[in-house]
Amino acid sequence: MASQQPCVPCSPESPGEDRKVVSQLRSVQLSSVPSSDHCSKLPGVALMRAYGRFKLSTLEARQDRLLAPYDPLEVSKASPPPKEHPKPEKKFWGDQETLSKIPFKVLRGHEDLVSSCNFCVDDTKLLSGSYDCSLKLWDAVDGLVIRDFEHGPKAPVLECSVTADSRRIITASYDKAVRAWDLETGKLLWKINHETFIASCKLSPDGKYVVSALDVDRAICITDAENATTVSHIKNHHSRSLTACCFDPNSQRVASVSLDKSIKIWDITSQTTLLTITKAHSSAISNCCFTSSGHFLCTSSWDKTLKIWNVHTGEFRNSGACVTLMKGHEGSVSSCQFSRDTSFLVSGGFDRTVAIWDVGEGYQKLSLKGHSDWVTDVAISNNKKWVLSASKDKTMRLWNIEEIDQIPLVIEYKKALGLKVKQEKKEMYSRLFQR
Repeated sequence: MASQQPCVPCSPESPGEDRKVVSQLRSVQLSSVPSSDHCSKLPGVALMRAYGRFKLSTLEARQDRLLAPYDPLEVSKASPPPKEHPKPEKKFWGDQETLSKIPFKVLRGHEDLVSSCNFCVDDTKLLSGSYDCSLKLWDAVDGLVIRDFEHGPKAPVLECSVTADSRRIITASYDKAVRAWDLETGKLLWKINHETFIASCKLSPDGKYVVSALDVDRAICITDAENATTVSHIKNHHSRSLTACCFDPNSQRVASVSLDKSIKIWDITSQTTLLTITKAHSSAISNCCFTSSGHFLCTSSWDKTLKIWNVHTGEFRNSGACVTLMKGHEGSVSSCQFSRDTSFLVSGGFDRTVAIWDVGEGYQKLSLKGHSDWVTDVAISNNKKWVLSASKDKTMRLWNIEEIDQIPLVIEYKKALGLKVKQEKKEMYSRLFQR
């Protein structure tokens, strides 16, 4: 019985020359196939691959003939001089705008969303928590993981925090537990189980307390960090679920924010709520942070803005002072942190960018682009040289902002801001003289 020939489809775009090629390949294949048994091992796919390679070589030969006059090695009076092409730029800047390039490192080691990031040990180490159920300590210089902590949670880590002296670390995780570790040894110190989910947890700067924002009962729970005993448990602190909480620099007041759009400040000593700001934003508030003086609190929101509140008791109640930072993010703002001297503020957003704000002038200095998914958390080194960002894309980025004021785009923003201020003053004087 005659051997069955494999079917070779002809491209509708193939000219007669290509059909000849197919015919030649078929004849070569059939001449080299002794039996129908062997033919079954050489299906039409193999023939098409061979045809593809043959056709590619034919196209390359045609291109070579067409490009021959432009070959820099071709010796001919009619040949034009070789055209110089710019060398591709090394891609270590991310996808920053041309005028705003700054150096950065990409830190890879987590297998899921990185939920939290911190600087510690005099900015030489980095701490991160992730939905991959791990807590990692990194070397800030080489960007490598130097420790995974023992007895870690078996559930996603929502937040991690470290004391000002970098001695102690805590985490909140989806298993409704708060854990504390010794940073130097990596030893687990204690574990507290709550009856509800923990939205956020923070260590006080002096290392004495831990505050946890609890979801279902809308409470804040303050714990003694040494013996893991409860100091205060304030239920129904907000009318809806809490999203974040933090201590002031003196470790005496706790700020909390919620889906109910409100801000509350709780005093540990007097066990009372010192301040309540209702309808602080037009949407849910995602995060909060104090300045180093404790007089101001920044809140980030799903309404795409950040607000800086003066929470000095008398002054706030008298004037309600607030600065709104807008036009920095195109989506919900997820996180915020002040520099130590309060000269600038950093925020991360669901638009995958990190924004750096000039606090004094109230404008965005720079937008750092490069993450491929949500920016979930941000941190600033104490020396103001580095910004750390965590993302849903499973990475962290360490940005070098030491020379940010020398970046052309920042200089242009400053000039534009100066011209705007001058124009506003000119218009104001013009209105006054017209009266």
